[in-house]
Amino acid sequence: MEKAGRPSLSRFWTPRYWPLWLGMGLLRLSCLLPYRWQLATGQWLGRIACRLAGKRRAIARTNIGLCFPKLSAAEQDALTRAHFESLGASIMEMALGRWGSMKKLLALCHVEGAEHVWKHADQGVGVILLSAHFTTLEICGPALHKVLPPFDAVYRRNKNAMVTELLRSGRERSARKTIEKNDIKSMVRSLRDGVPVWYAPDQAYNRKQSALLPFFNIPSMTNTATSTLARLGNAVAVPFFPRRLPQGGYRLTILPALENFPGDDPAADTLQYLKVLEQYIRECPEQYYWVHRKFKFRPEPLPDLYANLDASK
Repeated sequence: MEKAGRPSLSRFWTPRYWPLWLGMGLLRLSCLLPYRWQLATGQWLGRIACRLAGKRRAIARTNIGLCFPKLSAAEQDALTRAHFESLGASIMEMALGRWGSMKKLLALCHVEGAEHVWKHADQGVGVILLSAHFTTLEICGPALHKVLPPFDAVYRRNKNAMVTELLRSGRERSARKTIEKNDIKSMVRSLRDGVPVWYAPDQAYNRKQSALLPFFNIPSMTNTATSTLARLGNAVAVPFFPRRLPQGGYRLTILPALENFPGDDPAADTLQYLKVLEQYIRECPEQYYWVHRKFKFRPEPLPDLYANLDASK
């Protein structure tokens, strides 16, 4: 469903985008399947991708090896395969989040801790819904929409313009509006107006307001802008993390606002967030987004941890 004033996706009806249109049609049809069949289909696609996507598999295997060094090589390989199954499932979850019936979505998702958002929203205080890139990301919106005040969602532009619009318009099924990740002014404006803003600052970052911080004890270039955003927006930071449950369905956990946040040191603020994030990744490690080069942009003399990906294929 297109938001009022938003250009229609029909502008992408050119041969260049026909494969995407075909994929989108198949995904929409998948919503007619029972939930477990749909998820199983996605996991099967993920297993195929694990075999074919050698470079992405190598990146994920490298990240997992760095973050979970106590696992044996066989266990790290198994976790990598499980991650690709989770990625495949996320494609089906994206379809559900965009086209699935609201009744079905709400039955699948259980939200814990909504009171931690309302506590501040009722006082007119802005809330940063501080999350991270888990594979279950796209199915969260409808459940949050049901139990939280109207919120805005941050998105990142894709190289493919149609993919950008698909992701953005899918999130706008639940969000009041979407904000491009570099549009800090719009985020601050929303927060000052008392509108919660969903924000995930966990991926590698080497621009202004970044710092070299430990992620699973590995130095990683990390976005430290969250505390600045909180300060400018007069907002608190409330972590929330989704999890796909083994028995089916999802649990979305909203935690109390981070204490003494923002403080005087953005790096220390970010470390507080990373500590909480690591705890939740350990609960469902296959569901974190390991195919991203989390440890890129590191300054010399730190080694390039992705220099020998061929060895991990």
